[in-house]
Amino acid sequence: MGLTADQIKYSLDTLAGQEKRFAIALEQAGYPEPRIRERGYTTLLRTIVGQQVSVAAASSMWNKLAAKLGEDCAPQKLLAEDFDSLRACGLSRQKQGYARSLAELVVSGALPLDALPEDDEEAIAYLTKVKGIGRWSAEIYLLFAEGRPDIWPAGDLAVQEGVKRILLLDERPTEKPTREVAEAWRPHRGAAAIFTWHYYATGFEAI
Repeated sequence: MGLTADQIKYSLDTLAGQEKRFAIALEQAGYPEPRIRERGYTTLLRTIVGQQVSVAAASSMWNKLAAKLGEDCAPQKLLAEDFDSLRACGLSRQKQGYARSLAELVVSGALPLDALPEDDEEAIAYLTKVKGIGRWSAEIYLLFAEGRPDIWPAGDLAVQEGVKRILLLDERPTEKPTREVAEAWRPHRGAAAIFTWHYYATGFEAI
């Protein structure tokens, strides 16, 4: 479960008290809605299915998978299917490789999604054992499905653009300076990330 509305509000109010530009941006755009996903295997499988395709295409593939494997697309059932069967659901050879990697790690117990390490970097290391799950996907999972409050996906272009607009930077920062500028926002970086997406989506420019 992701961060609640109350948790987001508390963190953003705290940041607004520390950072004038945050306060101005928050007054402009208001508080973002929570972003919440279910914890566990199914959410990660949906992430893999949705990579590099449209929302409509991802939905179509998922519906076909769910019709064949059941609503949760259980890992044991996925591993029992052959290439052509999964291809008929829309999964390319690459996506099948990623999906099987996830299913195998879950079934073997090598990826304990119900007991990931409390340390965020250690949890990211576990998640990125899955083929097709990079740092960004791992961070998004930990923020939206586990509600970890200090996750900061600095490689996300919308986060970078949101930081640029909120802080009135001349250029959109790359991942490293985006990560560095948020060090002062610990331990509220998860709410800050959600707000940068929200602020970017509104189209505001800080004044």
